[in-house]
Amino acid sequence: MKTDQPLKRTNNLRIAVADDETDTRHFLREILGHAGHTVFDAPNGEQLVEHCRSARPDLIVTDLRMPGLTGAQAVDALNQVGVLAPVVLITGHPEAATNMEENSCVMACLTKPVKPVDLLAAVDLAMKRFAQFRRAAEEAASLRQALEDRKAIERAKGNVMKRLRVDEDEAYRRLQRVASERNAKLVELARQIIAADEIYQQLDRQQHGH
Repeated sequence: MKTDQPLKRTNNLRIAVADDETDTRHFLREILGHAGHTVFDAPNGEQLVEHCRSARPDLIVTDLRMPGLTGAQAVDALNQVGVLAPVVLITGHPEAATNMEENSCVMACLTKPVKPVDLLAAVDLAMKRFAQFRRAAEEAASLRQALEDRKAIERAKGNVMKRLRVDEDEAYRRLQRVASERNAKLVELARQIIAADEIYQQLDRQQHGH
């Protein structure tokens, strides 16, 4: 597993491990425990989901294919109930792992037999990638909100220009002045103006029998 720069070890994580093979679970628990992590292990996907829903681990390490609820199905089930944690998948079938990487929470994949050094590197890489993923998601949400706010302000400004017969700069200045006098955010005032304009349009349609 190659990385662009040396990985800084992440210690004291709460890690949920799932594998139907007892020897593999013991191996994972031992290596991760010696690295300073607190480990819970489950023999199947059902117990993994049950534990993660209550304990909210920092990281999940799961076998991809298990009897009953598979590791892939467990990850999907946790995503659906809002349990979002980085996932390291372990599998004996590399081609299946490639498809699972489309899941937003799968941050690293390992092929059996797993080496201790690769496991620890995957943990660090998964945490690093997940932090980047969360930052990107938050930035995207902020960007979407900023765009929605801008659209509302532009629409309100257009309403002011039409009703008061002023130009764009004057309409914006008046919006700023009223927002300041009301100790309100400009976008809040803009939404109030839009809502009021929609009411006036509805009243106008009623008056004209539409």
